[in-house]
Amino acid sequence: MAIYFYTKNEPNYEYSNFSKYGIECDGLWWETVEHYFQAQKFDNEEYREKIRRAHGPKQAASLGRSRSEPIRVDWNEIRIDVMKRAVRKKFLTHKSLKEMLMATGDEEIVENSPGDYFWGCGKDGSGSNWLGRIIMEIRDELRSSV
Repeated sequence: MAIYFYTKNEPNYEYSNFSKYGIECDGLWWETVEHYFQAQKFDNEEYREKIRRAHGPKQAASLGRSRSEPIRVDWNEIRIDVMKRAVRKKFLTHKSLKEMLMATGDEEIVENSPGDYFWGCGKDGSGSNWLGRIIMEIRDELRSSV
């Protein structure tokens, strides 16, 4: 049976990039993985800092999806690696999350986002589920490092 996550009031929300598990990356503290991920879309340091300081992950996501600032030209090539770096840091930083992840065994982990067919499974389940795949890859890394 797969483990699904997406919304705040449902089980496994901890896996969401919106969950309040901060990370330290690039010498700075980020309130959520979402803050970090969205900021990395831009070369403009002031705009990245604006996203880092955003009030909550929803605002960070909104700023990151805005095209008022030009997105970095290599974004599509690096976005998966950026996500892996942030998600890995999240599970390494928060022991309770790492334990929760390790307790999932070999279950499939799926971001149940109805509107996202890249990071999530999409409305009909046909999405790429890149976020879930990354979390499972991190789980395998953690398991092999024990």
